[in-house]
Formats: sequence, C-alpha cells, structure tokens
Amino acid sequence: MNLLRKKKTRNKNKNKNKGNLKRPRISVFRSNKHIYVQIIDDVNHQTLLSSSSKKTPKLKITKTKMASKIGMILGEKAKQIGIYKLVFDRNGYLYHGRVKALAEGLRKTGLKF
Repeated sequence: MNLLRKKKTRNKNKNKNKGNLKRPRISVFRSNKHIYVQIIDDVNHQTLLSSSSKKTPKLKITKTKMASKIGMILGEKAKQIGIYKLVFDRNGYLYHGRVKALAEGLRKTGLKF
C-alpha cells in the first residue's frame, strides 16, 4: 500500500512539474547511502547534467552535508552552461533532511526554483 501511494505521488509531481529548455526539471533520488541529482529537459527527454555523492571524493562528513555539497557542485555546473531557473522535483521524498540540504546548496549558487 505504501509503495503504491509513493508511486502515485511521484507521478503526480512529475506531471505537475514538467521542465522545458527555459526551466529544466531537477530530479532527486535518495538511497540509504548516496544521493543522485539530474537536470532533465522533459521536452527533448535528455539529461543535461547529473551529479551524485558516489562521484565525489570520500570525505568524513555527514550525508546531509554531502547533499549540500552536491547541490553546490551541480549549481556551479548548471551556471556554466547557462541554466539559472529550475523546477524542483523531489520525487516523492519529503522536503526535509538531505533533500532540503540539496535544495539549499543549489540556492547558495544562485539558482532559482
């Protein structure tokens, strides 16, 4: 029952938060150990940028601080290719903890969503 509700929430949010070239969608996936982020153009069905905690060097910091760092890294990459406005898709996760830290890391770089 819980899995079905989560799937419905994801689909509802994805349909509501469609991205385009002017405002691509940023999608978050959170596992127990890592966090993965993609910037997606839904019109052309392309991943423009991606980043994850697996790709960063191993640091002795908490998962929440790592999520914030990933957000800042992805934000800098996005600014380099000219993306400043996004649609945030939290993918059914609550806006709390690592997801919130990621969003705040993106906002620190100057991105708006």
